[in-house]
Formats: sequence, C-alpha cells, structure tokens
Amino acid sequence: MNFYGKRVLFLGAHPDDIELGCGALIHQIARQTDILCVTLSDNQKNPLLTNLVEEHQRSMEILGLKPENVILGTFTTRIFPDARQEILEYFLKLRHDFNPDLIFVHSKADIHQDHNTMTDEALRAFRGITLLGFDVVRSSYGFFPHFLVEVSEESVSKKIEALSQYETYRDKYYFNSDLTRSIMVRHGALAEVPFAEGFDILRVVGTFG
Repeated sequence: MNFYGKRVLFLGAHPDDIELGCGALIHQIARQTDILCVTLSDNQKNPLLTNLVEEHQRSMEILGLKPENVILGTFTTRIFPDARQEILEYFLKLRHDFNPDLIFVHSKADIHQDHNTMTDEALRAFRGITLLGFDVVRSSYGFFPHFLVEVSEESVSKKIEALSQYETYRDKYYFNSDLTRSIMVRHGALAEVPFAEGFDILRVVGTFG
C-alpha cells in the first residue's frame, strides 16, 4: 500500500489507544501523508486521569504530529454503546470535513465496549473506504494481523518514547517497553522484516489509478 500523499484517519476511543496500536506507523508515515488522529473520549470525567490530555499531546508530538492534527472529543468513557447515533453522526461529519482515503480503528477482535462500538459505527459511516483494525493488547482476544506494515527501528523507538509520556499508566503491564517492542518484532517476523505493525482487515476497497 502506498501511503504517500494520502489522507489517513486514525480513530481511537481513549487517549493512548492510537499510540498503542499505531504509534510506529504514524511516525513512519507522518512526513508523507496528511494525518488526523481523533480520540473520542478525553477521560476528563475521571479525577484520576486529569493529566491524560497533556500526556496525549506530548505523545503525539513525539510521533511527529502537530496540535492541529490531533483531536480529543468529550464522549463519556465506558458508555459509548449508549451514544451510537451521536458517534455515527460525529463520524459522518469527519468524513465530510476530512474526506479520508484510509482509516485505522479498533480491531473487531477487541472486547472493550467503547472500542467495539467505534468500529461498528466507523464501518457504517465510512462505507466505500478502506478500514484496518489495530490491536490494543489489553482488550483484544483472538487478534491476528493479516495486514502488516514494515516500520523502522527509529519508529519503534519513537513509539516507545511516545508511550513513556503517559506517567498516568507507567505501572500498567501493557505500557512495558519490552512488550511493545516484542509485539513489533513478532509482527515483523510474520512479514519477514525486522519490525512491523499489524492490523486486521475490516474492509479493503481497491481502485485502478
């Protein structure tokens, strides 16, 4: 797949989701593509997570994104299923305003109710556009990557550096740098390259051009 010159939309439910699933890819293609990263919940209704917005902004900056390429919404965490219609309408507006060529969203193998709802509504809102699903290891069961993208060792390091900005989650096992690196080594082995990020295929639309 050629990313050069494309408009690529990354959709995540919560701060950290996009970086966990796609951080190395974002760094790899940031200079070649028009990227928009949209996270639906800023988690600011939880008093224990008040630093997440700043941590997310620092993380995205390390991956090579400017503030105008990063959006944090105000949907309420854990009750996305109750806001399906609002999420669908939000996505339809994104489609109109950004007109993406390619979209990354949560894997269908993800059992988190917010992640699952986002993917269902993205498939509805972005009909006719390629969608690929990223893995958040904490909540994905049965995930297997059928779409693999080679990433450089520099991009692997930048992903780990970006995730290290989340002081809020520094004790969580899924933020462990060795685990993060090992996942990309494993996906790289599947692609027969040193490092890769892996995605499942939600929809692929082929064109001649």
